[in-house]
Amino acid sequence: MPLPGYEAQVRMSPSHRVFTPPPGKDTPFVGAVMLLLYPGDEKGGLFVVLTVRTDNVTVHKGQISLPGGGIESEDISLAHTACREVCEELGVCCDDIDILGELTPIYIEPSNFHVYPFVAYLPYRPSFAMQEREVLHVFEVPVTHFIDPGNTGVEHRMIGGIERRIPYFDVYGKKVWGATAIIISEFIAVLEKIDDGPETRA
Repeated sequence: MPLPGYEAQVRMSPSHRVFTPPPGKDTPFVGAVMLLLYPGDEKGGLFVVLTVRTDNVTVHKGQISLPGGGIESEDISLAHTACREVCEELGVCCDDIDILGELTPIYIEPSNFHVYPFVAYLPYRPSFAMQEREVLHVFEVPVTHFIDPGNTGVEHRMIGGIERRIPYFDVYGKKVWGATAIIISEFIAVLEKIDDGPETRA
């Protein structure tokens, strides 16, 4: 099944966002993030974990993110990068994580990163051991929370002297926006395509 790509990403994209490096920009760094799914309650609904970044990190201080980071020399693949980062940031290091697939890579201009998102599944709710230097807090969020249009909003900010439109997901009173919201938006679009497939229409 082809990925929704830009059509889904742009739903939650700020109006000023660029999706390719601007002319003259240095060669982007490369990294990976993981959208880790797991059963979060006795009802069997799927949850996803988000992290709140500390003020100790170089970029995106205090923002809500998916676990992930830059590729390192020992990483044998970008999927390995995503798994390693989940282990380092959240202490979820077991071999039970199953990589289900990839989403469309996304360029993040403020940090000059090309990020490759991976969707993975863990068959049980993990116990988190947060890396205190990078992770302030975790949010365990039902996937259905992002499907509900009542949990999306838009605000307007002055950026560079121009008013910009910023879509976001409201997660327990916190705003999830930017690259994280864009990645989740495509993931939700994939779920919608699966639900609308021929099996459900038969």
